[in-house]
Amino acid sequence: MSKALLSKNIICLFLTAGIINCSCNSSTNNSTSKDSTVTTSTGSTKMATADTSKQAKLLQPTGPKPSWAPDITPQMLAVIEKLVSYGDSPIVKLSAPDARKTHSPADAVKDLMAQNNISSPASLSDTTGKDIDVTGGKIHLRIYTPKSGNGPFPVIVYYHGGGWVIANLDTYDASARSLADQTGAVLVSVAYRQAPEFKFPTAHNDSYAAYEWVVKNAASIKGDPKKIAVAGESAGGNLACAICLMARDKKQQMPIYEALVYPIAGYDFTTPSYIKDTITKPLNAPLMMWFFQKYLRTPADGTNPLISLVKANLKGLPPATVITDEIDPLMSEGETLSDKLKAAGVSVDYKNFNGVTHEFFGMAAVIPEAKDAQSMVIADLKNAFNK
Repeated sequence: MSKALLSKNIICLFLTAGIINCSCNSSTNNSTSKDSTVTTSTGSTKMATADTSKQAKLLQPTGPKPSWAPDITPQMLAVIEKLVSYGDSPIVKLSAPDARKTHSPADAVKDLMAQNNISSPASLSDTTGKDIDVTGGKIHLRIYTPKSGNGPFPVIVYYHGGGWVIANLDTYDASARSLADQTGAVLVSVAYRQAPEFKFPTAHNDSYAAYEWVVKNAASIKGDPKKIAVAGESAGGNLACAICLMARDKKQQMPIYEALVYPIAGYDFTTPSYIKDTITKPLNAPLMMWFFQKYLRTPADGTNPLISLVKANLKGLPPATVITDEIDPLMSEGETLSDKLKAAGVSVDYKNFNGVTHEFFGMAAVIPEAKDAQSMVIADLKNAFNK
């Protein structure tokens, strides 16, 4: 059987099954009303009074490890159990608007923190909102600015995940705020328009417009226009790398660094991790196919280098951190992207984190591996800013 026919058969099998309960989004849409002086991370509003890593280690699941994740860590399983407990319908059975109303892993973390008296440190950043013009409309930016100091600060343009379809700035606030607080940078989180209302390449074009706006207006947000990095998770990791490709091809200012956390980097459903992770939570192969169906105009868009990063010309891109995780259909293509970047002459810091699932990065309050992953990204960003 040909690879193309195998991929088609796998897609049909997974999408007709539609029996897997997977939530990667937030219970709110991509609009936001919480930009003014938000001072706490996702989770408890109390200032931390103890070592949160020690608190997190006390978090334990109530049931056995699932067959699809025999190596899952106790803390990660506790989050997954909480997510499943909400009883939401499988996203692959829902419309995009209804999918956006289901619970997210971020919701599960927030509730576990409250139930186990796990507190978050007070934020070092204030937030404001900014709407900017893009082709065909406007998009919203949430700007995290250090509370102390006058700048100019380095800048991170951050793109959230959700398959270009679901999730929003609030869903990924914990990741964005941690990066801002721990790097001492201004962070601009981008609410690009989402599918199926806005198909490919809208999210990519919106994301590039946001980057271009930051380059031109960095001084107005206390940023240093010569020290701008990009970062993102999942679909946002795809966007962050794609913005580098777009800036290179448009001969515009390049980001000085790119942090790509479990990025969508291909359109090949026959990779080892796609074949392995068919029923994993919160992300699995059928859900990824659902995302692609919603965002791409036709399957031919999947071969576009902005989607299939692993097949793009990656020469001349900025240094990168690439993070993958073991229990994730995107693991194989993330690893391949790292290899392809290195082959193109790009300096890459790559690590795969075992025992955790997609979306783990923003869970540093309860997942020790997330804290380690954030520390890795933050150290790399600081090094880039200090050069």
